Amino acid sequence: MTYLQTFQTYEKQLTRPEELRYVFRYARNLSYTDFVMLLNTEISAEDENFMKMIFKRLQKDEPAQYIVGETEFYGLTITVDRRALIPRPETEELVDLILAENATEGLKVLDIGTGTGVIALSLGKHQPTWQLTATDISAETLELAAQNAEKTKISNLTFIQSDVFSHISEKYDIIVSNPPYIADFEKADMAKNVLEYEPHLALFAENDGLAIYQKMAENASQFLTETGKLYLEIGYLQGQSVSQLFQHHFPQKRVRVLQDLSGKDRMIAID
Repeated sequence: MTYLQTFQTYEKQLTRPEELRYVFRYARNLSYTDFVMLLNTEISAEDENFMKMIFKRLQKDEPAQYIVGETEFYGLTITVDRRALIPRPETEELVDLILAENATEGLKVLDIGTGTGVIALSLGKHQPTWQLTATDISAETLELAAQNAEKTKISNLTFIQSDVFSHISEKYDIIVSNPPYIADFEKADMAKNVLEYEPHLALFAENDGLAIYQKMAENASQFLTETGKLYLEIGYLQGQSVSQLFQHHFPQKRVRVLQDLSGKDRMIAID
């Protein structure tokens, strides 16, 4: 049997068939050309067993990125596992926004709920003079973020275990966060590969998904410099509620709701 025939046999049985080829290619470090040339050749026993193993894990809805153990984000290759959410492409747009609007050197930046660390790491890579602090409520998650800092060789970054501002004492020029924002009632509509594998602590928040935003809105002024800014990722239905929340606590600042490339509300900027 050829590689192509083996792929087709398994792909018919998968909800997301494209992930089988993605995982196989990534794990075997094959370029697209090498992969195409391989398809019509006889599959080796080793690769047949390997593909069967991948198939079984995908059949159980395990995310492809967790099987591979890595993903790409903003030009960085980072380690991913069940200690943190898999970074989404929309979050790259939040990084884009921050870099586009803040060219000043030497800024102090706080990343709340850092997860894998990708926001802080991406900002640190593109603004090496910035002093970045990344926090998370989970010690295990912070270990993963620290591993990614070492892996990407980005050193202008420190890590603090903190529940939002609980262990923060300094003031920052920028506070950024992609916090848990999914309401419990939304579980029924979520994909199994997210609900069953990604950490619920990083997905769900009380008060219809608004609990962490409420904590930040109520306390952020104590940790911002006079001209400090906030940048937040939000759920696509939360633009009005989150913007009103921050406008109430920051009446002197401009609050903007910004859309992602799909045209959905995805970011809040407070400046």
